[in-house]
Amino acid sequence: MSLAQLRGDSARMAPHWVVPATASAAPVSPALIHGVVVPPASARLIDATPEYGA
Repeated sequence: MSLAQLRGDSARMAPHWVVPATASAAPVSPALIHGVVVPPASARLIDATPEYGA
């Protein structure tokens, strides 16, 4: 899968996403964010793109 394919898939899915009437998101301290898991394939995909990778 390429970044272009991923972006295309996301664009096709966008109309299906429901947006709440009011946004109530407040900033969260990074210290409170834990337990985020990134699948290895996703990490490799981003790492392999020149815009994001090292």
